[in-house]
Amino acid sequence: MTSAAITAEGLRKRYGDVQAVDGVTFEVRSGEFYGILGPNGAGKTTTLEIIEGLREPDSGTARMLGRPSWPRDRRLLRRIGVQLQASAFFEKLTAREQIRTFASLYGVPAARADAMLETVGLAEKAGVRDDRLSGGQQQRLSIACALVHDPELVFLDEPTTGLDPQARRNLWDLLRAINAEGRTVVLTTHYMDEAEALCDRVAVMDHGKILRVGPPAELIRELGVASLEDVFLQLTGREYRE
Repeated sequence: MTSAAITAEGLRKRYGDVQAVDGVTFEVRSGEFYGILGPNGAGKTTTLEIIEGLREPDSGTARMLGRPSWPRDRRLLRRIGVQLQASAFFEKLTAREQIRTFASLYGVPAARADAMLETVGLAEKAGVRDDRLSGGQQQRLSIACALVHDPELVFLDEPTTGLDPQARRNLWDLLRAINAEGRTVVLTTHYMDEAEALCDRVAVMDHGKILRVGPPAELIRELGVASLEDVFLQLTGREYRE
């Protein structure tokens, strides 16, 4: 894991009086499971959207897989997979129809789409409409749609929000498997235990700034505390709130 899948330098984005992203700089190595960790409103989603090429930064630069993120580069679209915070499905389609539709956008055969349903444990739900799937099943379908074209780099924006503890842990197993296949995974989360369980390194973020970057266990050890929540408290002087 030596080459950079992502580089961000001095990213800034303001919405009115709110400085959503304030001088963010970091690098994600190829093959890494990288977490951007912080409470709601920390600037995680906006940072991801800038890197993905969905938003233009006010200043600073971002690169994915060696290419600038902005202006949006169509050559990158086949190489990245994006699972947004709010799942965006086509209305009144079954799980199989959903993923086959996504696959067709990339020229991917239906057999590959069906195999991806199997990979995420939804083969038995293939004929069920997405609005009749559980929250965890919907998240699995969303991730399957993001992976159907076999991207090198995968973005997951708070994929376990709203899930019960068992569904969250089941999804963790899937995310580990995605990374173990050699993909670079970038995860935003406001769950400290999730970041600690999954990520090779985390960027602790608050008020649009990255406060510290490192492996979770190393950050805990360096600051002489018991958990990532304590890391946040020490860096900000206030208790973490999800």
